[in-house]
This record gives sequence, structure tokens and C-alpha cells, in this order.
Amino acid sequence: MKAVLCKSFGPPETLVLEDVPAATAGEGEVVIRVRAAGLNFFDTLIIENKYQFKPQLPFSPSGEIAGDITAVGAGVTGFKVGDRVMAYIGWNGAREEVAAPVSRLVPLPASIDYEVAAGLSVTYGTTLHALKDRARLQPGETLAVLGAAGGTGQAAIELGKQFGARVIACASSDEKLAFCRELGADELVNYERESLKDRLKELTDGKGVDVVYDPVGGALSEQALRSTGWYGRFLVIGFAGGEIPKIPLNLVLLKSCDIVGVFWGAYLDREPHRNRENMELLLDWCASGRVQPQIDRTFPLDQAAEALNVLAKRQAKGKIILKL
Repeated sequence: MKAVLCKSFGPPETLVLEDVPAATAGEGEVVIRVRAAGLNFFDTLIIENKYQFKPQLPFSPSGEIAGDITAVGAGVTGFKVGDRVMAYIGWNGAREEVAAPVSRLVPLPASIDYEVAAGLSVTYGTTLHALKDRARLQPGETLAVLGAAGGTGQAAIELGKQFGARVIACASSDEKLAFCRELGADELVNYERESLKDRLKELTDGKGVDVVYDPVGGALSEQALRSTGWYGRFLVIGFAGGEIPKIPLNLVLLKSCDIVGVFWGAYLDREPHRNRENMELLLDWCASGRVQPQIDRTFPLDQAAEALNVLAKRQAKGKIILKL
């Protein structure tokens, strides 16, 4: 079978397409014929050995896959050959076949395209866990989304509206904010042109926002925390800006607010059944049109380097998908 391989760490151009042995299902595993594989910004880091997880060489990028089960290992129940599934496997998704543990599988309804399903796990899975399980976002609350035009930011806008929140999209350009408006954002803040803290306070009549969704980090985090209201919740999603902020804890005391960590990858391992319930809810919302994930473009497997460069150059407006 064909696989995109990282055989030595480097930029996307160092990846190679080669034949590798067919996948086999071990105990508690299935083999999936991959039909679509989602790419994320962290894939550009993992192939350069700059990510927190460091798989053994050689490996394939892409942790999100959707496809059909072609073999079932010993001890597997609830799934059979021919079932359509989606899964998050961390890496090795950019290949024609993968072996995946049954605990990572989510049944895929016939009404959902493989390409859509391959782009749901990381951005939407993280965001649903953040808003539903960690922030317990309520109808009528105000949600401020930093980096709102990015992958998780887009998901936060859509899912925030599903929870009945008033969503304030915060981004670095008017072009990005126009895209956020199309996704359903109620208010827009350009934090390159105006004070994030002051504008969020203004938009909430001085009360502050109820929930901050922050995948950016850096200097914006403290500004956003200062904009929260009484009993506010500040969601730590990641640090796409590159800098891990150092937060003055007196701010937390004065507002009686919470700083809440969101580690979806660990949640996936520790509470797989709850994660599967979340993913099934997302698939229901997709099937009914309540959530419409944005796919920027698709690439064939042999153009994986070009696909990753779109992400590396921050040119994507929506998911980048490999279609096999």
C-alpha cells in the first residue's frame, strides 16, 4: 500500500511517497481503508520534530481519518468489516490503510461524507469538549473566541451558536473577521487595531465576557482574562502564537473566575466513551445541517507536501483534507 512517510525530520518537501507493508489488525484493533485524512497545523510541527509527541521514524503525518473497516482483530465487538468509521489516531493517517484501536472508532453514518468526517475530530472534538464539558456554556452567555478564523476558532463560533451563546469573534484582520461573520459570529474585534480588553468590555457593557476560548496564547491571553466577568471561565486551548503566557493570579482572585485547561488528547484516552458520545452528537448536527464544517480544499495523497505547506503558510480557511 502507498504511504506518505517522514523518514527524516524536515519541512514538507522532505516527505516521500512509498510502498509499505499492508496493515494488520492486532488484538482490539481494526484495519481501516482510509478514504480521507485530515491535516492540522501540528502536522507541520511533528514532521520537523517540534511537537510534544515524537513518533518513531518513519511515520506518516495526519491523525484524523475516515474510511471503511476491512479487517477485524481478536476481541473486537461492536464493529465489523464494511462499517464506515472515523477515528483519531495521532499520526500515520496519510496512508491507504491503518490499524486503529477500537476505542478510537466512531461509527460514520452514510449521510456524512468521508472528507467532512476526516476534519471533525481535532477542531470540533476539542471545541465541543471545551464548551460543553469544561466551560458548561449556557444559552445567553457571551463567548469570546480568539484566533477565530483558525480551525478551532471556526469550530468555536459554530458550536457556540449551537449552545445559544452570543459569540464575539476576535482575529487579526478585517478579512479574517469577514469570514467569521459568515460563520455566524455576532460581534467582531480586530485585536491588531484595537485593545482586545477594552473592546470586549465595551461589547458587554462593562460586565465582561462569560467564556474566553483561547487557542492563541501570548500577550492576548492576559488581555482576554482581564475582560472576563464575575465567575467567568477562561479556556486554555493551546498556544498557536508561540508564547506560553504568564498570568498574574490576582486577576483570578479578583474576578472569582476560572482558568480551565482543555487537553482533548488526554480526554480521548481517559474517557473514550464520553468522547464517542460527543462525536456522535457532532455527526448528528452535521447530518441535520446545524453544523457545516468548512473544507478549504482537498489534495490527493501524492500532494501531501503541498497540502501541508498551505497550513504552514497560514493560508487555509477551513480544513485541508487528503482524499484517497
